[in-house]
Amino acid sequence: QIQLIESGGGSVQSGESLRLSCVASGGSLENYCAGWFRQVPDKEKEGIASIGPDSETSYPDSVKGRFTISQDNADNTMYLQMDNLNPEDTAMYYCAAAPREFCAVMGWGTFTNVPLSARGQGTMVTVSS
Repeated sequence: QIQLIESGGGSVQSGESLRLSCVASGGSLENYCAGWFRQVPDKEKEGIASIGPDSETSYPDSVKGRFTISQDNADNTMYLQMDNLNPEDTAMYYCAAAPREFCAVMGWGTFTNVPLSARGQGTMVTVSS
């Protein structure tokens, strides 16, 4: 059973960058639809990035052009580079893995609409203006 652990959250100012990491164990990320979602208390979860088994990526408009997902299969680690952050990006960020076939069909929407294979514990990102 794959397990995920995130790191890299923190507090930054508007316009700054952060990079989140997600280390996998017990399974290979490249065999899953992997990605990130975020959640603000009392709000719906929001999928923000996906990367599929053949490295195809997808993003919603809210982060497209600012966030970049990548994966290092040798280290079994996934990253989320977040640039030009703004206060609306403040949330708990989770990495997640789902059955591989969902990336092609749902992309970033996978992680809020299907049962997950695994989810990390979350890392907090706070952006102040």
